[in-house]
Amino acid sequence: PERREIKKIAKSKPVEHNLPFSTWSLVKLADFLVAEGVVDDISHEGLRILLREEGVSFQRVKTWKTSKDPDYAQKKARVEHLYAIADGEVIPEDGEPEIIFCMDEFGPLNLQPHPGRQWAERSGRHKNPDRAPRPRRRATYTRPHGVRHLFAAYDLGKDQLYGHIKKTKNRSKYLEFCRYLRSLHPAKVRIAIICDNYSPHLTTKRCQRVATWADANNVEIAYTPTNSSWLNRIEAQFTALRYFTLDGTDHASHKEQGSMIRRYIIWRNHHTHDQQLRTVVNQANVA
Repeated sequence: PERREIKKIAKSKPVEHNLPFSTWSLVKLADFLVAEGVVDDISHEGLRILLREEGVSFQRVKTWKTSKDPDYAQKKARVEHLYAIADGEVIPEDGEPEIIFCMDEFGPLNLQPHPGRQWAERSGRHKNPDRAPRPRRRATYTRPHGVRHLFAAYDLGKDQLYGHIKKTKNRSKYLEFCRYLRSLHPAKVRIAIICDNYSPHLTTKRCQRVATWADANNVEIAYTPTNSSWLNRIEAQFTALRYFTLDGTDHASHKEQGSMIRRYIIWRNHHTHDQQLRTVVNQANVA
């Protein structure tokens, strides 16, 4: 519990604790942990080693959009509590979810060329004049085939990725995918679905379909705060999907593109310990 609380505070911002600092240093963090009673005493070197063992490092931040959600702290705390249940750090109490899904839409999936990298002959001033020029990807702007959307969910407990490709992205398709996630486990097992506050996900006064379905099917819908999609762990899985499957491609049809995405999901679920996959996901994951 102490290590989990130290990690949680280190990943937060000092301003969230009413401190006039923009970032933590080891000195400030150690002093704060002692002042708050999280630990009796901890050295700076011991704190650095502990954070490294917990997968937390001091990283450069390019951009950051501060959430204006009035319920930011409450929503963030709930999502982090669900992550603690999924990671086995907290035992779920009666009535709490046992299965945690992170869910989001990926797209739009169009048929334009995607930049990427590949093995090719080196170019330079003294290249062989008999060698063929480096292959270039052609530009494509006239494919009137519309777009597709990938509805995906990440099971934190099983480390499994699920995905369905749809032509449209609306509340009906969202609930259809939620019903599929519900069917993966017995009805008596309570599940939680973490998603952002995109309008089809929300329960509004005009439409109570999401809330009605969730209450009737033993499901909790947990929303990330506004402008805080980084808190959803499936974003890192999307980074890996883009890296392995879409970068450097120029698909001729949605059928071809969809087939490649589905085959990647199958491969990913059978190679969860692949070193390159773990590296890409860990670099992209901040939640």
